[in-house]
Amino acid sequence: MANQKQWYLPKSWRNMSSSARKEALAGYFFISPWLLGFIIFMAGPLIASLVLSFTRWNIVGDPKWVGVQNYIQIFTRDRAFVQSLIVTLKYTLIYLPLSTILGLVVAVALNMKVKGVGIFRTILYLPYVAPAIAATLVWVWVLNPRYGLLNTVLGFVGIHGPNWFRDPKTALYGIVMISLWGVGGSAVIYLAGLQNIPETLYEAARVDGANGWQQFWNVTLPMLSPIIFYQFVIGLIGVFQTFTSAFVATQGGPLKSTYFYMLHIYNKGWVSLRMGYASALAWILAIIILLVTLLVFRSSPLWVHYEAERK
Repeated sequence: MANQKQWYLPKSWRNMSSSARKEALAGYFFISPWLLGFIIFMAGPLIASLVLSFTRWNIVGDPKWVGVQNYIQIFTRDRAFVQSLIVTLKYTLIYLPLSTILGLVVAVALNMKVKGVGIFRTILYLPYVAPAIAATLVWVWVLNPRYGLLNTVLGFVGIHGPNWFRDPKTALYGIVMISLWGVGGSAVIYLAGLQNIPETLYEAARVDGANGWQQFWNVTLPMLSPIIFYQFVIGLIGVFQTFTSAFVATQGGPLKSTYFYMLHIYNKGWVSLRMGYASALAWILAIIILLVTLLVFRSSPLWVHYEAERK
C-alpha cells in the first residue's frame, strides 16, 4: 500500500528512508533562493534571448518570427559586425598578455617582505574596486591631449603627447591603459598563489645552484600555472565583453577604432531598437567565447601543472 502511494515519486526517492528524504528536502529548501534566482534572472532571460534571436522585435510591438534571417544578415550584410569583432580581437591580443605579465610582476613585488608592504597592497587594489564609469572619466581627463596629466608630464621632458582618444592609431591603446589600471585585482590572486608555494622548493633549487630567474622559471611559474590558467580564462571571458570604458571614453570612435562587439550589440538593441537582431549578436558572441575557452582548456595539459597529478 505504501509503495502504491509513492508511485509518483522518483525511484531514487522511493528507495530513501524517511530521515534521508527530510534531509534532502532541507537541502533543496536552503538552496531554493539560489535556484529561484538562477531560473528567474539567468535561465529565463537566456531562453528568452535565444527565442528572440529568431524574431524581429522593436521592444514596443510584438515580436515577429523571422527564423534565421537575423543570423544570415549578420554574416552577409553587417560590416560593423566584422569591424567590431576585429577591434575586440585586437584588444584581446594586446590587453590579455599585458595584464597577465603585469599582474605577475606586481604580485612578485608585493610578495617581498618589506616594511609597509600592506599599504602598497591596499593602494594597488583600490583601482580594481573603483566604479568603472568614474575610473574611465578620470582617465579621459588624464589622457586629454591639451591639458591632460600624461601629456603635460610628457611635455616637461620635451615629448609631444599623442591625441589619445581622437586619433584612430592611439585610441585603442588608451582603452588598454584604462583596463590595465585595475590590474591590482588579478595581482592579489597571484599573490595568494605565491604565498602558498612551499619554501622548501626554493631551498632545493638554491641547493642545486639555481639563480633568481631560474627559480622563478622552474619553480614559481609551474606552481602558479593553475592560477594563471584560471585568471586567463576569466580574463578571456571578460575581455570579449568590454563595454563601459569604450562607451564612456570614445563611443566607439574615432572611425570605429574602438568599436567593440558589445557596443555593436548595444547600438543594435537600444539605439536602433532591433532587439531580436541584438539577441542574435549576443548568442554569436556566446558561441565565440565558448569555442575560444574550449581551445584554452584543450591547451592546458601542455602548460598547466597540478601538484596532485605528481603524487
